[in-house]
Amino acid sequence: MENKKYSKEMLLGMYEMMLRIRKFELRLTEYFTKGMLYGNIHTSIGQEAVAVGVCAALEKTDYMTSTHRGHGHSLAKGARSDIMMAELFGRETGYCRGKGGSMHVTDVSLGILGSNGIVGAGIPIATGSGLTSKIKGTKEVTVAFFGDSASNQGTFHESINMAAAWKLPVVYLCENNNYGVSVNIHTVTNTETIAERAVAYNIPGVTVDGNNPLEVYEAVKKAVDRAREGKGPSIVECMTWRMRGHYEGDPATYRDKKITEEWAKKDPIENFKKYLIEEGYDEKELQAIEEAMEDEIEAAIQFALDSPFPDPSEVTTDVYACDNERSVAR
Repeated sequence: MENKKYSKEMLLGMYEMMLRIRKFELRLTEYFTKGMLYGNIHTSIGQEAVAVGVCAALEKTDYMTSTHRGHGHSLAKGARSDIMMAELFGRETGYCRGKGGSMHVTDVSLGILGSNGIVGAGIPIATGSGLTSKIKGTKEVTVAFFGDSASNQGTFHESINMAAAWKLPVVYLCENNNYGVSVNIHTVTNTETIAERAVAYNIPGVTVDGNNPLEVYEAVKKAVDRAREGKGPSIVECMTWRMRGHYEGDPATYRDKKITEEWAKKDPIENFKKYLIEEGYDEKELQAIEEAMEDEIEAAIQFALDSPFPDPSEVTTDVYACDNERSVAR
């Protein structure tokens, strides 16, 4: 069945990618609990529509910077689930050869300029990427993913001011899940939304339903097209909710239970599935996609478990700059 506005390939592709991200992260929570993953794990369970909607609006040649909660961003931008899984298991076959882990997935060949454990740190990197495209006269657009609390960092204001003044091809994408760790964003800001701060820089700013991948796609596509045409940056704010705590093990008792229950009804995957069924798609076809994603993630885990750990002799390889000829990129 063809939607008048969206193709079957696009709609089912979005559904598949949201399931890929959800199932990938659910298995992470399982193996983290078993003590088989290293460092902290921050999941985006409940926020999948943002990553999927944003990346659907990008070209393969476009770039993005991500956050500590970035598994979904990388998968949606084209990262392979098996190499991602290997990285999180600390294996040599991972994107950073097992040395980056959950918060540092990077693959420049896919336009993934890196996740980052420092709040707001990806914003100036994305701005620099946009400046590079502007200087070279090329058409790439860069998206900077960041959370609501990162909008109170100096990097946010300085970067957007520069991008606005120089009309850089950057989309500043605020993934607003209402909380920075345990702090509600409305207790530390004096505006109703983050997007309305765009007025200060005389650039477009819009707030959308971050649990609807099509609404996210439409807003980001408009901002990306504007940036690619040389008209400068925009702020797109996606309102969403993380279903789990800030990190695995966080009970999230700082959040109101009733509000959490209300957001649970807005599960982006369940609601998108209902939308697809209403559009006439066969439930059996959707079930087949879900089963395929289960199989893919299971295979990714096995790939990771079967992969070797980095050799101890390479402890500084790709960590410090040196004169050897070994390539840092995979």
